[in-house]
Amino acid sequence: MTRFLHTADWQIGMTRHFLQGEAQARFAVARIDAIIRLGAVAREQGCEFVVVCGDVFETNQPSRQTVGRTLEALATIPVPVYLLPGNHDPLGPVTVYRSPQFLKDCPEHVHVLSSSDPVAVAEGVELIPAPWSGKHPDHDLVGAAVAAALDGPDARDTVRIVVGHGAVDALDPDRANRAAIALAPLERELAAGRIHYVALGDRHSRTSVGDSGAVWFSGAVEVTAHRETSPGDVLVVDVEQGQAPLVTPHHVGTWAFRTLHRELSTGSDVASLARELAALPDKDRTVVRLALRGQLGVADHADLTDLFADQGEVFASLYLWERHTTLSCTADGAELGALGLGGFLSAAAEEMRSLALAPVPATAQADCGQDGSEQRAAEAVGGLVSAVDAAFATDDHAGGDSGLDDDAEAAGDATDLLTWEFVPQDQPDSRSATEALELLYRLSGEVTR
Repeated sequence: MTRFLHTADWQIGMTRHFLQGEAQARFAVARIDAIIRLGAVAREQGCEFVVVCGDVFETNQPSRQTVGRTLEALATIPVPVYLLPGNHDPLGPVTVYRSPQFLKDCPEHVHVLSSSDPVAVAEGVELIPAPWSGKHPDHDLVGAAVAAALDGPDARDTVRIVVGHGAVDALDPDRANRAAIALAPLERELAAGRIHYVALGDRHSRTSVGDSGAVWFSGAVEVTAHRETSPGDVLVVDVEQGQAPLVTPHHVGTWAFRTLHRELSTGSDVASLARELAALPDKDRTVVRLALRGQLGVADHADLTDLFADQGEVFASLYLWERHTTLSCTADGAELGALGLGGFLSAAAEEMRSLALAPVPATAQADCGQDGSEQRAAEAVGGLVSAVDAAFATDDHAGGDSGLDDDAEAAGDATDLLTWEFVPQDQPDSRSATEALELLYRLSGEVTR
């Protein structure tokens, strides 16, 4: 029996648009630390070697620091490691694997699978690699490598492990993809006992493909996107002649991406969401994407804004999934009257209430996109309530900046207090009025903080 560790898609050097500052730095470090953790799994489980099925690096131009730290982490793995170039780090003219730094500092037990020639890794065990030499192959690299390796004497006493990267035709929605890995020929060779396991990378979710139980994507060692299922695993695989492989997942990931779909219509709904967020573990390594629907009153909307401001500081990222969020703010005369406003503030609040309730004209929607006048007015009303609460509260409660702008997709739309200027030529329409009130909202957050 041969036991080895199957991993893939380390994506060293990856960045995420919703991670800022120190969170992005910690995310990058976690991907390198995962190498050390999987090395510990290989040692504890008695693995003979490790295969990394593509996309070791996010690009072929990682920084010197990234390459150096990756090689340092690889040096801690106590068994031979075989790296397969994938679509993110192919063996092109400027591949990282031929850079002077990599060639000089690569540990002796780390090997790059640079051709499709079979590689003997132990007595009676060989790898059939299918490395990428460019970003856009025009044929099935895995199928070609297997066909070439099996075009010779039939050595049935050899355990053959295929090491590949890319989409499998059975799972690929692009039926015209000429580079897709054909599953049926692989399953025929598995059934005939000519190959014994197919280790794949590219799909970041741990996935068993087909009916043989011998074709697997290990998934990414750390989560990379919200759509992934069972990321953060490596696979310990036992293979031997005449037996189905035994595949055991081991979790090495430390980060989590969560998507929460919630309906909000009352203050108790906002409070329930606050309790749910507070209960999530490992917030510094957790990204939360919220899809919110419903309608909130002014005060409840302000509470939601405060929740974003408070929790946004402790999570790695907390943001709204704009495409799936339809949350509006409403106010009636009684609610605004209870604030005890007078003069200009009262008139402004009433105008904002009317704007929040009014439908957005099609032309305004085209100009504003997801930040149309209805949404701007709703945020402004919520901010005004926060300002009044803070100004007249008897305790030390302080509001904060709106967390509703945390979504990276909308980050560029945020008003910069230092660059905003009044343009007299602008017409006093709903859009310009709500932009002015949005500025009032942001100023109120600065004052009450």
